[in-house]
Order: sequence, then structure tokens, then C-alpha cells
Amino acid sequence: MTDRTHAMTPDGSLTVGYAAMLEQFAPREAIDLTVHAEAHGFSGCMAADHFQPWVPQQGQASFVWNVLAAVGERTEGDLGPGVTCPSFRFHPAIVAQAAATLEAMNPGRSWLGLGTGEALNEHVVPGYWPEAGERSRRMWEAIELVNQLFSASLKGRDTKFSGEFFKMETTRLWTMPEVAPPVLVATAGPINAKKTGKFADGMITVGAPLEKIEGLFAKFEEGAREAGKDPSTMPKVLQLHLSWAETDEQALQNAVTEWPNGGMKFPKADIRSPFEFEQMAKLVRPEDFDGRMVVSADLDVHRAEIQRYVDLGFDRVYLHNVGRNQREWIEVFGRDVLPKLVR
Repeated sequence: MTDRTHAMTPDGSLTVGYAAMLEQFAPREAIDLTVHAEAHGFSGCMAADHFQPWVPQQGQASFVWNVLAAVGERTEGDLGPGVTCPSFRFHPAIVAQAAATLEAMNPGRSWLGLGTGEALNEHVVPGYWPEAGERSRRMWEAIELVNQLFSASLKGRDTKFSGEFFKMETTRLWTMPEVAPPVLVATAGPINAKKTGKFADGMITVGAPLEKIEGLFAKFEEGAREAGKDPSTMPKVLQLHLSWAETDEQALQNAVTEWPNGGMKFPKADIRSPFEFEQMAKLVRPEDFDGRMVVSADLDVHRAEIQRYVDLGFDRVYLHNVGRNQREWIEVFGRDVLPKLVR
């Protein structure tokens, strides 16, 4: 990790951004919705990196880096892929180049969110899909390469890399921002949470029981302190899925139709096809969303749920309403929910 002064460095304030779901919306629509969100009080954009949607009903999967470049031109908040995998579809050097270019175009605004990947997106290139332990080792080696390439390039030097999974011949990134974008790692388990604190600049996770997230924070902070870092200065990012509509019935229908994967109570990283997910979605029942995602027309219920996570210590929250009613939701939450959240 390199020292980075950046807009994402926590300053005690709360930022609530828009999660642009490129699985659900065509690129121009996703960009317009992000602009609309910023105009109504949201700040920043987390955009999904998907090669395929979760289910065919969602219908889209545009290239995240193109969309983020356009978002940067039309907004002022932060922006980053949430998350991309640096070890199957992309060699980590290519991910580093994409992130460096985005930051050079939007100084102080972008971040690089990385994860171990899911077969839904990654198997289309490698064919072989390793088990979780190897996927994790690949990610950490990729992060080592990315940080090494960032550091050398900032100094105007070439570098090379030879690891268990990746090799890179002598090179540098010729387009670099003045400060490299922070590397944030998506984690949902204690081992990777500790490594995230130690080897990355911040963490990303998704909504989960508070006691689980408290455990992740503890491991993250332990790793940061072992590396001589102050965890209070490192961003803790939450992506939170929810379903809001004018009635509870419509909110539930939106969840079941548009985001059935939110009700699937099993690991999804090994499933390869949207059509496989579609068959599994037929087994999802309304009660499967209980405790996993707030589905309600009551704005106070949504506000309280978001506030619980803020109170836990998240300084940046990206919200995803799973329905197609994006503009209405953005306007209502921007007016009646976001102003009531406190850090």
C-alpha cells in the first residue's frame, strides 16, 4: 500500500452514494440515473462490474470502465467499480491501467474496488474455475502486483513481477495520476478482512447481521494496526440492497421479480449462468428476504436500517433500490431519508 491523500479518506462525515446496477439498466440510462441521484442529494457512484446479469430479467451487463468514464464527466462525486476481479477476465496490470486512467481523468475522485470474483462473470474467459481458497490467493497476489505497479509508475520507474499466478514483464504505467487511487477490497470473511486492513486502503462489504460486520471490523482494524496504519483513517464502505415502492406489495413484487438473488440463502460464486439463476429464482419465496434485505414502503423503516449501519462505523454507503422505479425512489429518498441520517 502507498500513502494516499484522497477524497475517500474519512473525515467524520457520512457520504451516501448511488449504486448503479449495470445488470439492470442500459449504460446511458445508468449514467442518467447517477446524474439524477447526485442532483437529489446522493454523492458518488458505485457501479457493478458484470459480464452477465444475475438473471435474464435484469437484462444488461455493460462494461463498467466505459460507464464510469462517462459518469465522471457528468458528476462531481466519487466513483469506482464495486467490485471488479483482477485475476480472471483481466490481468491485474490491465486493471491497474484502467484505474490509473480513471483517476487521471477524475483526480481525487475515483477508487479501485477489488474482489475474488464470481463464476457468473469470470468463467467466460478462463474455463477452469478454482475453489474459494485459490481465488483468494489469486486476488491478494493481484493486489500486490497492482500496488507495485502503482508505486513504481508514480516514481517514473519500470517494474516487473513474477508470482504463483501472475507474471508481468518489465514495464510501467505511462499515464498516472499524481496520487494513485485507493485500493478497497470486498470482504465478507474474517481472514480476508484482516488481510484487507493490512494490505489495502479500505474495505467494502454488503448488508449483513450487525454482529457479523462487527467481527469483520475487528479483524480489519487488527490487520491495519499490524501494518502500522490507523484504521480510523481508512474508508469502510457498505453496499446496501433494498426494495422501496409506494406499497409493500409492490416493493415485494419488485424484489421477487428484479432481484431474486437477494433472497437466495446460499453462496453464489460458483454459478455460471443467468439461466441457472433463473431456475433457482423459482424457489425464492417472499419470506426469504427477511433479515437479508428491507422490503417496505415505509421510509422510516429504510432510514432506521441505514442508520444502524452508519452507527456501526460505515462512513460511505451506496444504496441500491432493486426495482425499476429508480427516479421516484431517488427523489423520495433524497428528500425524506438522506437528510435524516446522522453520523
